[in-house]
Amino acid sequence: MALDQSFVGRTYPPTAPYEVGREKIREFAEAVGETNPVFTDPEAAKAFGHSDVIAPPTFVFSITFRAAGQVIEDPQLGLDYNRVVHGDQKFAYRRPVRAGDRLTVTSTIEAIKSLAGNDILDIRGEVHDEAGEHVVTAWTKLVARAAEEV
Repeated sequence: MALDQSFVGRTYPPTAPYEVGREKIREFAEAVGETNPVFTDPEAAKAFGHSDVIAPPTFVFSITFRAAGQVIEDPQLGLDYNRVVHGDQKFAYRRPVRAGDRLTVTSTIEAIKSLAGNDILDIRGEVHDEAGEHVVTAWTKLVARAAEEV
């Protein structure tokens, strides 16, 4: 059954603040094979004009995908997460994510499409710091595969 188009434009409440830790950034950089010292060494980050280490660009996915859980788990939407695959991801940064940031995410359903029995759900996550400054926008595309015929 196709997802309800009336959900397009629905915005969910902001998440509780997520405090970005220096060690989390280091672990993430190591996990993705990022060796640039601005991600692990505070002095190197300061030499490039940052107040502390910054996060690799894809780090914010872990925060925005968690926030998208509000959409995914919305029982009224009716998304069958057992059939979902991650279709696409993109980011538009205003500034880097820094150690010490306290970030909130507000998720909005941007589009719902049906294609060959598959549901395609586009979610936009607006990330702000505790001063209300816009840090990054993340777009996540999820594809719920068509149910198999029995």
